[in-house]
Amino acid sequence: MATVILDRKRKKRLEQGHPWIYANEIESIQGEYEPGDLVSVTNHTGQYLGCGYINPKSQIAVRIVSYTPLEEMDRTFFAQRFAQCLEHRRRFVAGADSYRLVYGEADFLPGLVVDRFEDVLVVQVLSLGMERRKSVIVETLAELLKPRGIYERSDVPVRELEGLEQTKGPLYGDCPRYVEIVENGLRMEVDIEQGQKTGYFFDQRENRAAIGKLMTGWGTRSGIRLVESGALEEGVSADSSGTGDGGSKLVPVNANGKRVTFPYWDGATVLECFSHTGSFTLNACRFGAKKVTCLDISEHAIDTAKRNVELNGFGERVEFVVADAFDYLRSQVKGLDERKTRAAAGQAKVDTSKPVGAEGRTWDVVILDPPAFAKTKGAVEGACRGYKDINLHAMKLVNEGGYLVTASCSYHVRPDLFLETILAAAADARKVLRLVEYRGAGNDHPRILGVDEGDYLKFAIFEVHSR
Repeated sequence: MATVILDRKRKKRLEQGHPWIYANEIESIQGEYEPGDLVSVTNHTGQYLGCGYINPKSQIAVRIVSYTPLEEMDRTFFAQRFAQCLEHRRRFVAGADSYRLVYGEADFLPGLVVDRFEDVLVVQVLSLGMERRKSVIVETLAELLKPRGIYERSDVPVRELEGLEQTKGPLYGDCPRYVEIVENGLRMEVDIEQGQKTGYFFDQRENRAAIGKLMTGWGTRSGIRLVESGALEEGVSADSSGTGDGGSKLVPVNANGKRVTFPYWDGATVLECFSHTGSFTLNACRFGAKKVTCLDISEHAIDTAKRNVELNGFGERVEFVVADAFDYLRSQVKGLDERKTRAAAGQAKVDTSKPVGAEGRTWDVVILDPPAFAKTKGAVEGACRGYKDINLHAMKLVNEGGYLVTASCSYHVRPDLFLETILAAAADARKVLRLVEYRGAGNDHPRILGVDEGDYLKFAIFEVHSR
């Protein structure tokens, strides 16, 4: 086995748990090797630091897979690592049969991602070292988990940085295009062939459930109150507090004293932008939302969201919009501003020849879960402009005291910069934001301390007030 000797002036990231060794950190290589082979890694004094696979064509020259000597990444090696992955998910995502089973570096398997969709696995091979061992990976997964099928979604540009072509297709067994999963008690259809990345994003599982607290408690804003059923029959406005005397059933009535029969009268109105499969929409409905607007620029995504909504019986509460989120938010804000201008004019002369139209809507909760705006460090400035723009317009469309739910999966936009960008948007929108909750990726996406690349997801819930 060849030995990679690291430069004495390098940053000691490897000693702090980071598994990547860049080409410019290598002082010399002793011995012969083929790209993808395992190599030993030492510091400049000869101290053993670990074992990893090498790719001289990649900027990340070596990826560490073990901190003790390792002869080969064989079936025994993968079986042990996969068993550890499975144990972690069973502990921290208990009861779930769909989750991210292998999360690359964080599971000590750099360059490999495996998502479990019930009895179908989807693998993503991102590096040469794992590509060379793909057959043993598939064999070991099949033996350990006995899945119905294993499908590959290695159709990602990052493979080209490793000198590999993009590829996808079945690797084992029966791989149906659509797989139904259950998450947070909701049924969802995942398109493993044409869906984004591996077909679904598990990293927001806990964050989707976190919006449950926002979905009810809105009925009083529209004048609905609870009264005793007996008082309603007699036409008496009794017990507007809704507590009752313990002997009568409480029923909702509107401001005119008429009984409200819609079961979700206390629910929020919700706008989900960048909906993809409609996962936040489903959770909103599950927790009692009154009406949800589900928006995505992709017709394929909206078609998937529609099927998922129907699967769960939420069709009557969801409307679907195929549109660019930036354009949609701007048009709603423009319509809202025009309505405010007309209302403020009072008796003054106003040109009403142009109808206001359907724009100018507002919602109790607006959810933004966009794709990564910054995939490189050089794209950060433009990404922040994008995040500021959508958040500024979104918070203008949140009803007073409502909630903005916003996320970013751009690793290069660090958490402090993301929050600074949201704050700048709030200042321009003349809003005061109260941070209710801040979260990262879910429990099936663990993070190695010292590997900042794993800290990519930012998720925040803000209460929105005007100033």
